[in-house]
Amino acid sequence: MENGYKILWTDNALYELKETYLYLELNWTDKVLNRLSVELDKTLKLLSQNPQLFQISEYK
Repeated sequence: MENGYKILWTDNALYELKETYLYLELNWTDKVLNRLSVELDKTLKLLSQNPQLFQISEYK
C-alpha cells in the first residue's frame, strides 16, 4: 500500500476472510470473485491512505 498506513490484520480477521472466500468460491463465479478481490484491494488502499474514511464499528 503506497504512501499510507500499514493495515494490520488480526488472526481472526484473516481467518474470517479466508472462510468467507472459501464459501463464496463454492457459490460464485471466478469472474465475480476476481471483481471482489479488486474491490477489496481498492478499499484497503483507500483505508490505508485515509483511516477515518469509514465509521468505527461498535461490534466486538
